[in-house]
Amino acid sequence: MSTITTTNPATGETIATYPLMSEGEATAKLEASHAAFLEWRKLSHAERAPYLNKIAQKLRDNADELAALMTQETGKLLIDGQREVEICAAIFEYTAKNGPDALADEDRTYGKDGKRGVVSYQPLGVIYSIQPWNFPLYQPVRVLAANLMTGNGCVLKHASICTGSGLRLRELCIEAGLPEDLFQVILIDHDTSDKLIAHPLVRGVTLTGSDGAGRHVGAVAAKALKKTVLELGSNDAYLVLEDADIETAVKFSVMGRLYNNGETCVAAKRFIVTDKVYDAFVSAFVDQMKAIKLGDPTAKESQLGPLSSEDQFKTVKDQVDDSIAKGAQALCGGEAPDRTGAYYPATVLVDVAPGMPAYDDEFFGPVAAVIRAKDDADAMRIANESRYGLGGGIFSKDEDRALKLARDHFETGMIRINSYGAADPNMPFGGVKDSGYGREHGGFGMKEFVNVKAIYLP
Repeated sequence: MSTITTTNPATGETIATYPLMSEGEATAKLEASHAAFLEWRKLSHAERAPYLNKIAQKLRDNADELAALMTQETGKLLIDGQREVEICAAIFEYTAKNGPDALADEDRTYGKDGKRGVVSYQPLGVIYSIQPWNFPLYQPVRVLAANLMTGNGCVLKHASICTGSGLRLRELCIEAGLPEDLFQVILIDHDTSDKLIAHPLVRGVTLTGSDGAGRHVGAVAAKALKKTVLELGSNDAYLVLEDADIETAVKFSVMGRLYNNGETCVAAKRFIVTDKVYDAFVSAFVDQMKAIKLGDPTAKESQLGPLSSEDQFKTVKDQVDDSIAKGAQALCGGEAPDRTGAYYPATVLVDVAPGMPAYDDEFFGPVAAVIRAKDDADAMRIANESRYGLGGGIFSKDEDRALKLARDHFETGMIRINSYGAADPNMPFGGVKDSGYGREHGGFGMKEFVNVKAIYLP
């Protein structure tokens, strides 16, 4: 029987080995979730809310253990893991508080004489959730919380390198009182996953991953007439306009590039800097990136840990090497240290141009691509040239103008002005173009996988 083995990327040591499930075993988990859904759907939204609040408390009660496990499996800084647990708890609480109103029946009228109509948001069934490794708790939680409130069941296929985190999340949900079969975690290969998507009891599919993975899963689901929500990769552009405050821009650019070891879909990745402030920004940015302390992710003094795996290390290294071979210049970093573990340093590339990975693709690691723009209009043009459109940012002292640019011109789903952050439970999360479609958070995720029923009364 095939197995999954998890490895600590900081040390190379094996953590645990798990057997893969057969198609029959995975299908049995799906069927069990569906059976639990048939009972769960009978509860009102208000009756589901206490379960979510209890899960939030259970996560907080086990925050240190969860953070340590995520650090062990993926190399993220321990402090980032602790923050991740807290945002997961906040998502459950937000959903519990806001879900009953967001999903309440709506009274409408129809016809010339204004007859009564009702719009009702009803659950669909079991939602199949395929999630990546970079946020082992947050990625599955943002799907789980919304769909539990909606009344759906959930089957999770987590990334293999954080298998332990996925299984522990399910254990804690059960300890919090969630019906045991409603939320399932399955350990399967890609072929079995494709077969599961087509199963009649899967009523919707959501994936967070690369645009390549999104194309594959989206196509398999479409063939089976299953709705999908796809949150895919990006090379988010942060614009440093001519009137930007350089100190603010550098502070949040370093934070935005290195958060979660740079392995974040909405990380700041391309820094498009206008000619007027280019030299000042680059000088200060490189100085701060050079000073970043790379080291053991469990150590308080470390500011940057290892990449999540040797495979991810090789991907980032090859992208940097390819970009440099095509003319980019590394002003800091660019070469891996000689040490055990998947460590890659904070890196700043300049002279970046189309045709390079640093310009065209997504860096899932601590590598910043700085691109010079002639002026503000040119910076906006370069930002929108990307095939991606997940997040982005604007640094400008004129917040009203930045708001107008963000609202009317920036072709992304999320824009930060003079700041950086990954997600908030009250704001929608998602993108456009090759970054996918659909939204999570902000109440939007609770309505992605529902039957919107139109009921006409006489």
